[in-house]
Amino acid sequence: MEAAAAAGSTPAIFPFSSGSQPPRVSVPAGVCDCHLHVYNSRYPTARGARLLPPDASIADYRLLQLRTGLSRAVVVTPSTYGTDNRTMLQALSDLGGDARGIAVIDGTERDSELANFDAQGVRGVRLNLSLGVTGSAEMLEPIAHRIAPLGWHLQLLAPPDVLASLRDTLRRLPAPLVFDHFGRIAPAQANGHPAHALVLELLQEGRAWVKLSGGYIVSPIRSTDDPALNALARSYLDAAPRRVVWGSDWPHATASAGVQPMPDDARQIDRLAEWCSDIGLFHRVLIDNPADLYGFVAPSSIHSTKQDS
Repeated sequence: MEAAAAAGSTPAIFPFSSGSQPPRVSVPAGVCDCHLHVYNSRYPTARGARLLPPDASIADYRLLQLRTGLSRAVVVTPSTYGTDNRTMLQALSDLGGDARGIAVIDGTERDSELANFDAQGVRGVRLNLSLGVTGSAEMLEPIAHRIAPLGWHLQLLAPPDVLASLRDTLRRLPAPLVFDHFGRIAPAQANGHPAHALVLELLQEGRAWVKLSGGYIVSPIRSTDDPALNALARSYLDAAPRRVVWGSDWPHATASAGVQPMPDDARQIDRLAEWCSDIGLFHRVLIDNPADLYGFVAPSSIHSTKQDS
């Protein structure tokens, strides 16, 4: 069904997103964008940070929500700020109860500081072994043990070879795992690389989740429209439909850095609908699964996803 948004009532230009039209697919209430960042030059960047995008605010993101129908959000502290979580926490305050946060920590934080994060809506910690300037694989177990009592998860981004080498460590962790950006696995590595097999195993065992975010990052042509992404996305959806969520990766810091063209976020939502192939699974990925992972209350008006497997 075509989206019902009236383009004439919305801005013609949406910061950090190409295009101006709403998604073609109808977007229901309670849809969650499970991966976005905010940037603010008021805060210092971490030494060695490789992505230094321009300021991108929640006011900017609200325009994208108006265009696309996205209503819930998960704000992730980007590698740009190291372990400084102030931009993320401010974003949670700006967004209110429809937002959750993913922090970056080094493990030296006091219990009271983590409890304060939790009270503000933080539900996990990210360890970026791909572009991060803080953290290392050796921190996986200590951090997982710190956050497990809070019921948080550990979000991991790592090159495929590194990910595969961590197999035994990941299986020992006391906290659930979330792999962002398709597990950082390129389409050509699906069904061939041990990291892909590991992610599928952990999904099927109920020990992990995967974000269908940043498809343009793993695509060899730097585009979410890449047909090669289809099989990779379906591999996760087929393996564990209840353990897959979606994220826009707004404001697309790699695009600002010139790595690829600026994505069209409405088109990204349409691509998810194509990968899901049926509306029930589409709703599950955008509504029910995020509610389970981040502790949102599923809208009472949404019933169709409850019968999906």
